[in-house]
Amino acid sequence: MMNIYKADYKDLDEILRLQYLAYQSEAALFGTDDIPPLKQTLDEVIAEYEKGIILKLVTDDNVIIGSVRAREENKTVYIGKLMVHPEHRHKGYGTRLLTEIEKCFTCERYELFTSTRSVDNIRLYEKNGYKKYKREELNNELIFVYMQKQR
Repeated sequence: MMNIYKADYKDLDEILRLQYLAYQSEAALFGTDDIPPLKQTLDEVIAEYEKGIILKLVTDDNVIIGSVRAREENKTVYIGKLMVHPEHRHKGYGTRLLTEIEKCFTCERYELFTSTRSVDNIRLYEKNGYKKYKREELNNELIFVYMQKQR
């Protein structure tokens, strides 16, 4: 049985290691390790922890196999770094994490973004009520799609 809890400060290093592993598939979509989630430092994760909420999905053995972060700003919840260990994907854990992080806030609007190449992510978000509303082209290779959901 997998359970979701708020992460503690002591969990952040393990969550960052999971992030480095989980985002390898995103890096492969672009053929480079030069993507922000793979360059993030522990200090940056700590700063996100202090400004918002980080959830963790843990096994019965208390191993973190999933995580998501969010912060509230100007009546919008910004959700990011939704990740599940590669060996545990396609089991509904991403949906569970997304649902739980939404419950942590009372705002009317949620926003997140992903790469246009991340079709599995886009499918997951659309299945959970998110709609595309904006695209941002960073360069010829990287285009972000922004998605939102009204409560």
